[in-house]
Parts: sequence; structure tokens; C-alpha cells
Amino acid sequence: MRLSPPAPESRVFTLTTRVRLGDVSPRGRLRLDGIAKVLQDVATDDAEDGAPGDDAGWVVRSTTIEVDEWPRHREDLEVSTWCSGYGRRWALRRTRVVGARGGRVETQSLWIHVDRATGRPVPLGPTFFAVWGPGVVDTSVTARRRLPDRPEGTERSWPLRFSDFDALAHVNNTAYWLPVEEDLAARRDLVAPLRAEIEYREGVVRDESVTVVTADVDGGFLQWWVVDGQVRSSTKVAPGGAQSTV
Repeated sequence: MRLSPPAPESRVFTLTTRVRLGDVSPRGRLRLDGIAKVLQDVATDDAEDGAPGDDAGWVVRSTTIEVDEWPRHREDLEVSTWCSGYGRRWALRRTRVVGARGGRVETQSLWIHVDRATGRPVPLGPTFFAVWGPGVVDTSVTARRRLPDRPEGTERSWPLRFSDFDALAHVNNTAYWLPVEEDLAARRDLVAPLRAEIEYREGVVRDESVTVVTADVDGGFLQWWVVDGQVRSSTKVAPGGAQSTV
């Protein structure tokens, strides 16, 4: 995935931030869950700035992160985001993270437009098209899953903490990256540039028991969250530039 620049008429929202100590590895690089926090922050700020008072609900279905160079501790970051495509009930958000000391991360997330009361997908509304629609030429985005949902590999239980849950009492999207970081730490040869993809299925709630399954593939690894035999998320981490072959 290489991000083409947004069209001149597209809305591009930018914020500045800094890599915090709590989001870095022992070697000082920004972790994947730290990147996910940055993506959440810029998406929230963009929505509040572009459509204040709008009650639209959005749920992340999938995210792809391409790390060209890891941002480091206390590195200043410029984060830019824009809409690059949409379907009837979902939209693509692209986000570019550029560090003052050479860090560079490019991402793409598929967001599902949902009714806040029922959680069901609903068509995009006039506010979306007025604010984020101009300049977008890809109007046939699909929500089809790409990663496998038949976990086979090494299994381990994954304890959930109170701090993993968000205001909806589901495991926050960032927490799914924590066991990924555990497996990445054990693979010293899997360094930037690298590509990480995650697909979220049904959310995980309190009192559910999570099993994490990991398997080596394509010079990297696949990982699944499984609850009572049901896959709740699928992840793939591979050397940079490697496209998903599954």
C-alpha cells in the first residue's frame, strides 16, 4: 500500500503530537498499539471538527499499517488524514504519520457507518458527502474480509484487564495489538519496513476468555483472537512491501 496524495478538493485534517513514553517498546520505538491510539485520536478530532454535533456512529472493521521507519520516543509527529473511498455503508480513512526525526507510517482503515442505537450498518448520510465526499473518486469500496478465519497454530490464553475495555464495555481496538507486539518482540529479524493488517469481527466483552493463536507465514506471522471457538479478530504481520496472499 502506497498512499496517493488526496485530491485538491478533499478535506485533509492534520494534528501534531509526540511519541509518549507509555507507547514505546523497551528499545524506544512506537508500538503498534501506540500507532492505533494516534489513529483513533486523529479520526475523532477530524469528525468533531468536520461535523460537530453529528450523531453518526462509526466502527473500525479493519486497519492496515505500513511502517517505513519506526517513530521514536519523544519524536514530534505530524498526522494527516483524509477519506480515500467509500461504499454504501462504509468509508476508507487514510492516515499518514511523519516524524521530525525520520519516522514514517502510512495506514488505511475501513470504517463502518452504524446506527448508534442498534449498532447496525446504515447508509452514509448527507453530512458525510458534504464534508468528506468531495474529491473522492473510489466509490466502490468493499467490506470483504481478506485474512483467514480458520486459526491453526500455537495457542495461549490471553488475560483481559479492566483497562482494555472502552466506554461501550468492549475491548478497545488498540488492545488487540498487544499480543501482536509480544510475538513481534520474539522475532528480532522482523523489523521495519513491515506491514501489519488487522480485521475485527464481533467485539470481546467482560468475562469472556480469550485464546490467542499464532502461526508463522510469509516471513512473518498470523494471529487470531478466539472466544469459545469463534474468531473475533485476525491479524497478519509481514516484511514491508509484502502483499497479503491469503
